[in-house]
Amino acid sequence: MTREEAENGIDDMVIDGAQQANAVPDRFDANYLRIYYGKLFPHADMFKWLSYGHDGKHPACDKSYFGRREFSFTLENDIYIRFQSFNSAIELENSIKEKCPFKIDIGPVYSVDPAKRHAYAQSGDNVFTPVERELVFDIDITDYDDVRYCCTGADVCLQCWPLMTIAIKVIDTALRDDFGFNHILWVYSGRRGVHCWVCDGKARRLTNEQRAAIADYFRVYKGNENSHKKISLPGPVLHPFLARSYTEVLKGFFEAKMLPNQNLLSSEERYEKILEMIPDASVASELRGRWQENKRASMSKDDINLVRWDQLKSVLQSGKQKTQGIRRCVEEIVFSFTYPRLDMEVSKHMNHLLKAPFCVHPKTGRVCVPIDPNNCDEFDPTIVPTLSQLLEELNREGLRQDADNEGDRTSLGESVKFFRTTFLQPLLKSCKEGIESSYNAKLQQSKNALSW
Repeated sequence: MTREEAENGIDDMVIDGAQQANAVPDRFDANYLRIYYGKLFPHADMFKWLSYGHDGKHPACDKSYFGRREFSFTLENDIYIRFQSFNSAIELENSIKEKCPFKIDIGPVYSVDPAKRHAYAQSGDNVFTPVERELVFDIDITDYDDVRYCCTGADVCLQCWPLMTIAIKVIDTALRDDFGFNHILWVYSGRRGVHCWVCDGKARRLTNEQRAAIADYFRVYKGNENSHKKISLPGPVLHPFLARSYTEVLKGFFEAKMLPNQNLLSSEERYEKILEMIPDASVASELRGRWQENKRASMSKDDINLVRWDQLKSVLQSGKQKTQGIRRCVEEIVFSFTYPRLDMEVSKHMNHLLKAPFCVHPKTGRVCVPIDPNNCDEFDPTIVPTLSQLLEELNREGLRQDADNEGDRTSLGESVKFFRTTFLQPLLKSCKEGIESSYNAKLQQSKNALSW
């Protein structure tokens, strides 16, 4: 099928002869993607989000705002197109439908239209520069390969995915309570991680230096693959943010889920990894000897990981251990295995691109759906809607007759509804109030100037 045929026949297309059986082969397919963009992708919501209220009729609206945003498309066969811009919702939608990108990345808002950057460059003035960009975070499960034994690389399962859940809880709480941000969007990456978009006006206008400072606020993971001790927790007491994360999230998760699910202390090979983190060799030797003596015996009906962990805590936190480094070791072990591992460079620079929500991951076919941080424990990446599943639902329900509400009645509907009602509507309300407040302040300044 040619692109023209696909576009002209999109409303009447029956996928792979599925009209009778309603079954769509489970794969990522360019023709499937074209139907997805034509029927299910929330174009209007994406436009409203990235306009931040400037698509309205208020006299203070900046009509050029959306048109200065960079979009990047990755097309079939890894054809990469950067610095695209669109002046309206319909322009964006038409371009997505026409080009059918395998991935859509969102960049910053520039000082001028990014599609016309070369014209400005010829003027000799360095006017093409990013002026706004959401504060973003990227967390990838592959960065936890040294602490998970169930999967490696891009593979993920329900045993290791909770590491992403913990990351969401820790980072989201800090962004709201410590920095005062309110409009935060968490999105499943479609395969092996999560993305965070902080969309408050004060977050979008942060400089690179300010972004780096916030990223450094979260930094405790400072080792490398060759170092035994990868966490640095300086000072006599934990920073309040770290103390809260430890007591409210990390400690409970490590002991209840991480230890037994990953069998961190079940074998000599695995417990040696933890013993190497103890700075006192005699303490590590004492525990090693105790565990080697009991390795063949049935220690108790309790999980061997939990038994050994209690023994380790008892030794390290006993009154005999006078040095702070030994007593702090329990906390450092927990942080090493559970604390969020951020891609720091993504957060530090305004011009970094990040994949748009509601894209479809070409490796898994899964949609990059939003995650509710208040209910992130319930999120299951293995049941996120796939491209073929959504098209099968379209066929099965015969939704083509009511084109306006097709997406609402597929398994993607709840995700779009959450994005719209829980994230987008409060954000736009805040943006419009900000535009009105700024406008009134400028009017008042003008009146004050005239009164002189």
